[in-house]
Amino acid sequence: MAPMRRLARGSAALLVLALLVAACSGDGSDSQAAPSTTAAPSTTAAPSTTEAPSTTAVPARTASSAQFRAARVRLARVAQLEQPVAMAVRPGDDDTLFLVEQVGRVRAVRDGRLDPTPVVDISGEVTAGGEQGLLGLAFSPDGRYLYLAYTDRDGDHQVSELTMDGQRADPGSERSLLHFDDPFPNHNGGQLAFGPDRRLYIAFGDGGSGGDPLGNGQSLGTLFGKILRIDPRPAGGRPYGIPPDNPFVGRDGARPEIWDYGLRNPWRFSFDATNGDLWIGDVGQNAYEEIDHEPAGEGGRNYGWNRREGLHAYNGGDRPDGAVDPVIEYSHASGCTVIGGFVYRGRRIPGLQGAYLYGDYCAGWVRAARAPGGRVAEERDLGLQVPGLSSFGADANGELYALSLGGGVYRVAPA
Repeated sequence: MAPMRRLARGSAALLVLALLVAACSGDGSDSQAAPSTTAAPSTTAAPSTTEAPSTTAVPARTASSAQFRAARVRLARVAQLEQPVAMAVRPGDDDTLFLVEQVGRVRAVRDGRLDPTPVVDISGEVTAGGEQGLLGLAFSPDGRYLYLAYTDRDGDHQVSELTMDGQRADPGSERSLLHFDDPFPNHNGGQLAFGPDRRLYIAFGDGGSGGDPLGNGQSLGTLFGKILRIDPRPAGGRPYGIPPDNPFVGRDGARPEIWDYGLRNPWRFSFDATNGDLWIGDVGQNAYEEIDHEPAGEGGRNYGWNRREGLHAYNGGDRPDGAVDPVIEYSHASGCTVIGGFVYRGRRIPGLQGAYLYGDYCAGWVRAARAPGGRVAEERDLGLQVPGLSSFGADANGELYALSLGGGVYRVAPA
């Protein structure tokens, strides 16, 4: 999550300071700022791999360069919560935003108003604080089930399914999909999302400490440092099924759940709602943050950690064979923790159509990258400031939201 790497480097005091800054920002009204058009960080196009079946890309509309540079946006506050870190929408409930509070609650904003009763409260089951807590949620494509990712009372990873009962989740219906020990309290990942293939994708960090001392990122025998792909419903006497077209099914020593590997702490990935491409924000170690792009269906990729940090060798490590470089990289001269976002597919801001939005937790900026075909053509700073930026979300209409660990939930709106 947003503070991930800071605690990994032992800077808990800096996290507390960042939280205080976020909590005291006082920007309670709808705010707007004229975006700048500062130079973008250096980018490179990622080569493609084909270890898993590929999906034919659907042509996706992208705003022209002139439209992109002319777009002006502001932040419109829609809710105030306790440490929001994730957002999802439920199929068939288009007017509701579902938001995760790190302390262990799922809250609902219905028709623009925060429902005082949580959708579910599992705070008694969660270790919260620092990089631990309730970290992710997703709804099944039919809206019947709610999936949660959290660190349990022992600080270990838990992914659970709950049955929805009207507007609430039935806490007594919790069913465990995944549970495993976590050796360190940081780098937990926790993103959950259903892909366009109706499979559940799950992100886990490399297990923590600093520098991946256990070598989890490059190991196919562990779930750490990975994005997984599963069928979350029970199958063959197991709590979930393994899609037979997963890239490592049948490979000796490899976990068949794995979709991608070589990730340090994937804090927020998303699928382009138009063409199904996967975008991943992977938090760096000491020097560089990265955004990875993956064409729809082309899993089995190695994103390089812990031999690579962004486009650079890490600790003198050799580049793994076939490793895929990020499409966006920035140094810690302009931030400290990347927050992965979404490709904009809404209608309210035509100039951002097809642009990928992402941000930085420490600096609070939000940038947009015009990236037709997944190749970055240009970037710009949108002139927004979100203190303690923790996550982004997209509603049923493709409009985007920015979440602050200080409590604010904001819609990215036309200025």
